Parts: sequence; structure tokens; C-alpha cells
Amino acid sequence: METLLVVDDEPAVLNLFQHVFQPLGHRVIGAGGFQAALAAFAATPPSVAVVDVVLPDGAGLELARKLIELDPRLPVIVITAANTSGTAIAAMKLGVFDYLTKPLNVNEIKQIAARAFEVRRLENEHAAELYEPSTDVADEEIIGRSAGMQVVYKSIGRVATRNVTVLIRGESGTGKELVARALFQFGSRSQGPFMAINCAAIPETLLESELFGHEKGAFTGADRQRVGRFEQCNGGTLFLDEIGDMSPVLQSKLLRVLQQQQFERVGGNQTIQTDVRLIAATNRDLERMVADGQFRSDLYYRLNGFSIEIPPLRDRLEDLETLIDHFRELANKELSKNVVRFSDEAIERLRHYFWPGNVRQLQSVVKQAVLQTAGPVVLPDFLPSLPTGRPVSSSSESSQRVVGTDDLMELIDSKMAFGEVNLYEAVIDQAERILITRVLRMTGGNQVEAAKMLGITRTTLRSKILKLGITISHSVESGQ
Repeated sequence: METLLVVDDEPAVLNLFQHVFQPLGHRVIGAGGFQAALAAFAATPPSVAVVDVVLPDGAGLELARKLIELDPRLPVIVITAANTSGTAIAAMKLGVFDYLTKPLNVNEIKQIAARAFEVRRLENEHAAELYEPSTDVADEEIIGRSAGMQVVYKSIGRVATRNVTVLIRGESGTGKELVARALFQFGSRSQGPFMAINCAAIPETLLESELFGHEKGAFTGADRQRVGRFEQCNGGTLFLDEIGDMSPVLQSKLLRVLQQQQFERVGGNQTIQTDVRLIAATNRDLERMVADGQFRSDLYYRLNGFSIEIPPLRDRLEDLETLIDHFRELANKELSKNVVRFSDEAIERLRHYFWPGNVRQLQSVVKQAVLQTAGPVVLPDFLPSLPTGRPVSSSSESSQRVVGTDDLMELIDSKMAFGEVNLYEAVIDQAERILITRVLRMTGGNQVEAAKMLGITRTTLRSKILKLGITISHSVESGQ
């Protein structure tokens, strides 16, 4: 029988908890103060404790801290009559499971206590999994044992020591920079510098200076000479991410560096010799861009000395639990938490998501869940709400097939019928998907023009394209 310890000097509160939980088969023990609670805890260790903030012989938050110290696995729920953020924040900083505000709501009591009992039950079933947090978790480690990742590992081993350019292909968030770093670490230039630049994140004029440097007075604001990355990285490895976003002018200059290993700074005449191994990455269809005249074919052939394709997360779901465990440990270390595992139900919910943001998105979700969790086990309730993305199966009754504004009302009705609790976000996402898809089609997939037409930055547009699962190829697909 699970035991609930209720610490409150108001008899009505104890009566309420007895009325709610005794019919459910729980044993409810009452204590009217600090010392009585410690005595009750010693006599009958509870499964869950509920503690009022104001006690006649001590501070409720101090008692909560003491109980957690005595049993770090004990879910403690705090009751407060003060509807202020300070009390709530102080309670959560102690590591309590959750808190309730007076007047108490029966439904809220049931929901929070049910989660607390579930966490304790799961913890008892898997007590052997309790561990000391690892101090040597690597945050730049490629994780996965799926067949697709085995191909990636073999490719890295095959080409790492070869002085050839490598083109890494894959969707955003799949870990292209991690592969680039692995090529560097296992390569013959591992003692030299490694530098990474995102070509899409830097404006064209600044990117040229970033790569090749500039002379003093080369342009307005150039008040001193700048040494570029190709010069800084001499003898090492330079990683250019989002190479497909590079302008034609810079493509030509980059081609010369690859062919001759020499260049001039912006505004300079001196030819500078360099010895840099180049690794490039893209999530775009470079072959299509070459065919459309958007990317130089000679540069493409130079970059594609060896190609490594990273599979998206949805195609390597056998790695999901391993990745979750890895990111959980990273989050524990960063947030000073001690979350032991994700429940089977939580993992199953994550397994059925499409993951348009791939491994990077999974890491963010795991970190948020660890932060939200008050206890050692992540339950589905602690998972953040995942943004609406492309469904795994189009046969699902709740799948969205919306492709135009005429279907928006149908979406709303469908969501309401299925009891959607996040209707606002779902409808706004769909409206954005319709708008952005239509604008991208009008601009032929040109994101610069589309961002101007939408009145948002290019970075914001890229973020929304990723979030909404919009695919840009010869035609723009909404992902629904």
C-alpha cells in the first residue's frame, strides 16, 4: 500500500486528502507540524509527501528540504496560500516535485499526486538504475549504432586520413559538424587548428572578409588589417557549413583556393599561400542547384571529393533511446539534476514524432524535459509540447492534410472534435505553413525574396521552414 504523508495544521486539509485518496487504496498519514512530520516519516517512510509552507513550529520549505535530504527519491508536494512567484520559485529550487495553491482544487490534487505516485513506483521498480552522474559525458560525440550510422562511421574511417575535400550531406540538425570534427580528430591534421563557419549565418560582404581577411581601408569600417580563416587555419581543417548558401562571387574565390591553395585578402594585392583541408556541408540539393545555375558545377565537383550522407533521425529510430540517454546525461550535468531515465510511455511518445529538426531538436526536447521533471523519471506529462510537424503516418485520423486556406476551418473542427488542448498553436502553425508555402512557391524557393515579402528576417524564415516541415526542391512542399 502506498503511503501519503500530509503535513498541515488545518484538520480540513487532512480530511480532504483522506477523502480523496483512501478510497483509491492509499494510506494517508497526517502530521500537524515540523517535528510531528519528522516523527511520522521515521515511523512510516511515505511514498509521497505533501507539506504546507506555513507550520506552527517551523518553515514548511525547510521541512521539504529536510525530507528530500533524508530521502532524495521522495516526491514532495508543497502547499501554499500565497499566490506569489517567490514562494513557488523557492520551492522548486529546493527540488520539490510540484506545488499546490490554496484553496485546494480536488482535480489538481489528484493529477499532481497521481504523477508523484507514478514517479515513485517507477523508481522503486528500477532502483538498480540509480547512478552517480557521469563527469566525463562528451557533448561532441556522435551517438548511434543503427545501420545508417555504421555506414557514416565507416566513411569517416575510410577518408579521415586522406587529404581530400569531403562533402557532408544531411538535413538540418542531423549532426554534420560532429562528423566534420570526427574527420578532423581522426585525420592526419589533428594537431592543427579546426575552424567552423556557417555560410548562411553571415552576410555575403562579411563572409568574404571572414574567410579571406581584408586590408586596412578595404571598405568603410576596415580600420585595421584582418587575417581570415583560410590564413588562420593554415595546416589545419576548415569546415564550411551551409555551403549551398554561398554567393556566386564567393564560390569563384573559393574554387581558386581549392585549385591553387592561394588567395588575396579583400582590398589587397598580395597573394597568400595556404594549406587547408576543406570540409563542406549542406542540407540543400546541390545537384539541382547546379542544374538550375545556382551553384558552380566546377566547385561542386571540387567539393565532392568524397561524400558522406547522414540519415535523418526518423530513419534511425533504433538510436532514439541511446540518444535520449546521452542527452539526459548532458542535461543532468548542465542543470545539476539527477534524472535517471525516461519512462517507457515518454519514449513511445517521442518515437512517434516526425523530428523535422532531427537530433538537434531531440536534444532540446530532452533538456526541456529534464528541466521540467521533479523526480528521477521523466513521464509523458513532463515532455514539452512538440510543434506541429509532418505526421509519421498519413493514415492517422488526426493527420493534417491541409494545403490551402479552404481547409483551415476543417482543421479547426477536426482538432476540436478530437479534444485538442493546444488548438491555438496548431492553427497558427497551419496558417503559417500555408502562407510561407505560397510565398516560397511565388518566389521559386528563393528564401531571400520570400523573407522580404513576408517582412521577416531570413533567419526567422529558415527557423519556420524547419519547424513547419516545409521542403524546398523544384517545387515547394508543405510537408503535410
